[in-house]
Amino acid sequence: MTDEFKGLAALVTGGASGIGLATATVLRDKGARVVVLDRAESASDGFELVRADVSDDTQVRSAVAAAVASLGGLDVLVNNAGIGAQGGVDANDDDEWRKVLDVNVLGLVRVTRAALPSLRRSEHAAIVNTCSIAATAGLPNRALYSASKGAVLSLTLAMAADLIAEGIRVNAVNPGTADTPWVGRLLDSAADPAAERVALEARQPHGRLVSAQEVAHAVAYLASPSAGSTTGTTLAVDGGMAGLRLRK
Repeated sequence: MTDEFKGLAALVTGGASGIGLATATVLRDKGARVVVLDRAESASDGFELVRADVSDDTQVRSAVAAAVASLGGLDVLVNNAGIGAQGGVDANDDDEWRKVLDVNVLGLVRVTRAALPSLRRSEHAAIVNTCSIAATAGLPNRALYSASKGAVLSLTLAMAADLIAEGIRVNAVNPGTADTPWVGRLLDSAADPAAERVALEARQPHGRLVSAQEVAHAVAYLASPSAGSTTGTTLAVDGGMAGLRLRK
């Protein structure tokens, strides 16, 4: 535990489980006041929860306002809420495409838009978006999900360019396949869950799934005042998957 975030307030979307919960925990351990935004009925580990579906702008604005009021301001926004999709380019119908893009891309836009007035009043404003290895590497059966995360990657860069003059830093983390509840459900739905897990572990050069805590610590670095000269950057937490080509 440190006081790296002492005096700072953070909002983490999708913060009731997985990478979001791990991120909220790390930020709190480092001294931040933290509220989580999620569709869940409640948050674990004593976190205050504001409920919202990020696909609903009215809910988002109300939840962000409630979080800011409770926190007494806002310094850090972690846009982590998102959903997955499987299949090639012809596997998902138009409604599924709209749903995933609405949550993964427009959801990020809605939350950021609602949070910006408060972030503009902070001396240490930082936004960290949860992107994915799917944005930078061609993964099989992930066309829709990859498209949504590719948009998040480009949006991160555009936001960083737009907001740097206002002192707001914007970065993203690119996790590899992480050991989260969503991946757990994906494995459970496979014909052979054990074999599928082995395959997912093997495609990451370090030979295992990424932990939610590892991603959370990367988010904390990017959000920290210690990273004051880091903006418009994506930090891969993927066991080397994006850049390494190992001989077998």
